[in-house]
Amino acid sequence: MQTIDILVATTSGNTEYMADQLANELQQAGFTTTMHYEPDYSDLMESLTDNSIWLCCVASHGAGEYADSMLDFAEELHTHKPNLSTLKYGVIAVGDSCYDTFCSAGRDCDAMLAILGAKRLITHLEIDMSQDDPDEKSSTWLQSFIKSL
Repeated sequence: MQTIDILVATTSGNTEYMADQLANELQQAGFTTTMHYEPDYSDLMESLTDNSIWLCCVASHGAGEYADSMLDFAEELHTHKPNLSTLKYGVIAVGDSCYDTFCSAGRDCDAMLAILGAKRLITHLEIDMSQDDPDEKSSTWLQSFIKSL
């Protein structure tokens, strides 16, 4: 049974709620999930294997920064630049289109993982909290993510 690590960047809790819903759907599809509400760089690097899969649910905060719960992790990725060639991943970027920095943190996460050699399983999803139903949109995207595994 494959395990999918779900990394969550949230400030208000909306992205956390969405990630929990996605974890339930993945479990119903036969996967094991591990939630990382405050992703720890050292723990995630130590647990990397040839079968590692990350689903990153990343909300942008302030001027496009990562939400507080994932800020340290993102800074360590940018600083250490580990080889992630064994990692497969998908990213859901969450933001509000009324800001110029719409989904900036999620876009950065997707780009950084690719630069570090990780294999993108599917094009990242962007959710506009001012217009989209995040549960519906992420659930539809998740079906394509599962098919790509």
